Amino acid sequence: MDADYIVVGAGSAGCTVAARLSEDQGSRVLLLEAGPKDTNPMIHIPAGGRSLLRHPVINWNYGTAPEEGSGGRSIYWPRGKVLGGSSSINGMVYVRGNAADFDGWAQMGCRGWSYADVLPHFIKSETYHGEGDDAYRGGGGPLQVQPYRSILPLTHKFVEAAQQAGFPLNADYNGAHQDGVCYAQMTHKGRMRGSTAATYLAAAKGRTNLSVETGAVATKLLFGGKKCTGVAFRQNGQDKVLHAAREVILCGGSVNSPHLLQLSGVGPAAHLQSLGISVVHESPGVGQNLSDHYITRIQHRVKGAVSMNQLARFPRYVPHVFRWLLMGDGALTFSAITAMVFTRSREGLEVPDLQFLFSPGSYTQTSGVLEREPGMSVNVCPARPDSRGSIMVENPDPLAPPIIRPNYLSAESDLQVMLSGVKQTRRIMAADAMADVSTGETQPVDPIETVAEMRRVAQAIGTTIYHPVGTCKMGEDPMAVTDSRLRVHGVQGLRVVDASIMPTLTTGNTNAPSIMIGEKGAAMVREDAAA
Repeated sequence: MDADYIVVGAGSAGCTVAARLSEDQGSRVLLLEAGPKDTNPMIHIPAGGRSLLRHPVINWNYGTAPEEGSGGRSIYWPRGKVLGGSSSINGMVYVRGNAADFDGWAQMGCRGWSYADVLPHFIKSETYHGEGDDAYRGGGGPLQVQPYRSILPLTHKFVEAAQQAGFPLNADYNGAHQDGVCYAQMTHKGRMRGSTAATYLAAAKGRTNLSVETGAVATKLLFGGKKCTGVAFRQNGQDKVLHAAREVILCGGSVNSPHLLQLSGVGPAAHLQSLGISVVHESPGVGQNLSDHYITRIQHRVKGAVSMNQLARFPRYVPHVFRWLLMGDGALTFSAITAMVFTRSREGLEVPDLQFLFSPGSYTQTSGVLEREPGMSVNVCPARPDSRGSIMVENPDPLAPPIIRPNYLSAESDLQVMLSGVKQTRRIMAADAMADVSTGETQPVDPIETVAEMRRVAQAIGTTIYHPVGTCKMGEDPMAVTDSRLRVHGVQGLRVVDASIMPTLTTGNTNAPSIMIGEKGAAMVREDAAA
């Protein structure tokens, strides 16, 4: 079971990397995934994603350490543990980010990561089924991106209300500019979910030079001196070893990639030694620089209109099962987010720092499941947060989870941005278009006029929208884990290619940029092999 390239983790980036590397018939590629194959039917039904958020088999089911920013609560962190990774359980929303995000990376010293550099990889990754500018949109990639197809009238009402509140309609927020209100774009594959397993990996199926091992939990990276030579993993209760002739490519995501590096002796030396882990290379930035999107949800009770709350319950959903089977539309194509606004928290900013994510449904505060009464909600998200946290190994047992400390709201600037977002969202929800479908706000119940009030509310009801990045950031500063070609500093034969390499969060959802990182990372591996 040896290969030229061992890819650890079959998520958004990992499936992309493995599929692209296997295009070279002379390269043997082996893809390791800790979870099972993506055979659960709820993965492929778009609306089924809601039932997978706490699945005991195909989800890592992480949780954060209780912290001040979350009011002493542990925040639940679902992460996909299945072929396709989090792209198999997410909301399917496709947001590339803002051009300034990537130009900012380049200005930090990440050579080759400006917007002009990454745009070709976004274009290569997708086949876009909507109206768009060919200078920005792709027509031949594995990822099928479609405009939102089955839109409840509530979504139209929100888009109309946002325009009445002064936000311009944007037909393609992944095109020339991001600002304004827009209908969500989604990674569908026909009537099915378009995960990277169902797109990239499916396109590579049958290639004799690509092997996929599921149920294979990586336990340690193997080193000969400073060179990574392979991977130890556990499968069906047996400990096994793989050797890589060229490179090991770590695609475990922002939780598992730093955790495996630390378990393998690459990380902050004093901490690793305190746990009895032998240090291969001291890299103090491994597990640091954690950034995530922390939101406050504003909810309204709905009158005279249908919300997801009703459609998700028997017998209301029964006709939609047949609509989905026969016509590929209806409630089963719904994701949670159907429309968005990108805007600024204050005058003078060059690019948006706020994202409002509209859902034609509302959720219980404690469990996050759909309420019984009809409702709608808006997630108010500071899109470019300044708060930073960490993910650290706390037990040398490779099957024990790391400690996740997001340090939410530790930067007061995030609260100021969130406060502005709440006020702007309330302006949208007070517009005339909402008058005939809303009976008023049900959450939060407290006034929010000051930063102190914003802090109390966010601590009490705030939560994540599952976008952790940055824990193996690329760059050249002392805390950087990889260089601009995603090679791990200080060792040979090892790269990290996933969302953990982002120096900063992108403006919006992170699945699309993770896939772009997979595309660009695979291209770099192939270029370096040919050099």
